[in-house]
Amino acid sequence: MAIDSRDLDESGLVIGASPERFRAVAMPLLFDHLNAQCEGTIAVNRQARIVWMSEKYAHKLGIDDPTSVLGREIEEVLPASRLREVVDTGQPSLLDLMPFGREHFVVTRIPLRAEDGSVVGALGYVLFDRARHLKPLMEKYSRLQAQLAATEKALLQARRARYTIAGFIGTSAAANEIKRQARRAAQLDATVLLRGETGTGKELLAQGIHNLSARAGGPFVAVNMAAVPENLVEAELFGTAPGAFTGAERRPRLGKFELANGGTLFLDELGELPLALQAKLLRVLQEQQVEPLGSNQVRPLDVRVIAATHVDLEARVAAGSFRDDLYYRLNVLTLRVPSLRDRREDLPALVEYLLDDIAARSGQPPLELGADALAVLAAQPWPGNVRQLRNLLERAQLAAEGAPLDAGAVLELLGGMSAAAPAAGPPAVAPRQPSTPSPAGAAEPLSASLARAERAALLAALQACAGNRRQAASRLGISRASLYAKLAQHGIGR
Repeated sequence: MAIDSRDLDESGLVIGASPERFRAVAMPLLFDHLNAQCEGTIAVNRQARIVWMSEKYAHKLGIDDPTSVLGREIEEVLPASRLREVVDTGQPSLLDLMPFGREHFVVTRIPLRAEDGSVVGALGYVLFDRARHLKPLMEKYSRLQAQLAATEKALLQARRARYTIAGFIGTSAAANEIKRQARRAAQLDATVLLRGETGTGKELLAQGIHNLSARAGGPFVAVNMAAVPENLVEAELFGTAPGAFTGAERRPRLGKFELANGGTLFLDELGELPLALQAKLLRVLQEQQVEPLGSNQVRPLDVRVIAATHVDLEARVAAGSFRDDLYYRLNVLTLRVPSLRDRREDLPALVEYLLDDIAARSGQPPLELGADALAVLAAQPWPGNVRQLRNLLERAQLAAEGAPLDAGAVLELLGGMSAAAPAAGPPAVAPRQPSTPSPAGAAEPLSASLARAERAALLAALQACAGNRRQAASRLGISRASLYAKLAQHGIGR
């Protein structure tokens, strides 16, 4: 059949040409086109030694004569090149970023094969010397990277301890002692057991210990045993394998132990842990290994456990509801957090801190308490401790109408609770009357002189500030809480 001249081009390609003919004509065209369009081309042999380099590539690399690098191993000229890998595997690398000095080249690498299919070398093309041509792809990649970084940061922040030991408000002997013990515990890596009534600040101290320890950079994970349904406690603590039980996810779920790996796990209300799981918890504490529910694989851990409870563990051990071996394992470093009743002298500072914090959160002006109101608060038993105190102050903030809170309002918020004398507070000081001059030759005790001078200073400040306690405290250079305490001590009422 005759071939129409329109079926021929200047390169001699013929419609219906054999594969051999097409390859013989097309390959030189393809190579010439790529070499012309790309920023540089290089070829290596089976031993990954350079057999050819284009002048453009040599110029880009700062090489005056391309023939000067012939025979050298590719890594000597291009340390980051992966042409040797292409030669060894026979697999192309179609798109890659290759660093060279301060630049990055977008490159393609393809193997060169003989007629029998064996790899005899490889070609490398520098498609772009800048990634501007990949701008849409790079922008999408950057957005995904930014989203991933933001998600990781949010997760890390959620696992970060917020409080420090200094956040345990108070300067009483009991408060100072528990803070000293907490700082000591932070220096060790042993299991800590925090004991004390509900609302005393056990989790705050746990976070403070973590933040002061060598694990401060790791996660702080808290779990309340009393808040987790009994049938889910094992999965919550130790995780689950895919399909561990009916309704379980088809992917593994990490437990709190693994989430806390490298950091601290805070087990609150540990006394509520079911007896059946106490043996598994004991093994995890001893072996620092966890076996997820439904899995046969044991995973290593590096977790410090801080436990807390308000129940009498010794009584539960005697009753058989708490394992004695777990009790001994936990009772290594025990800190007893004092109740509010045991540190009543910290009440003014606590009230001031809580009122400021509540005001900051609610966006309202800070509530003021009169000295009589503070005296009523100091006389309460506080079974709920600081948590109960905060609850009362939050309700007082909502009910306040701008005037300082007096004793009657506090008693109403307390539900008519009688103000019994404090069990462990300082003795009340009766109002002092103006003292008469001492008889000639009689020396007045120094404490009495100081008390009289302090009372006079308080009264003078209040008079100068028209009774405004905030201004009076500022004039005297003391905090509002200290002012209230001194007013109550000297019997200075409204």
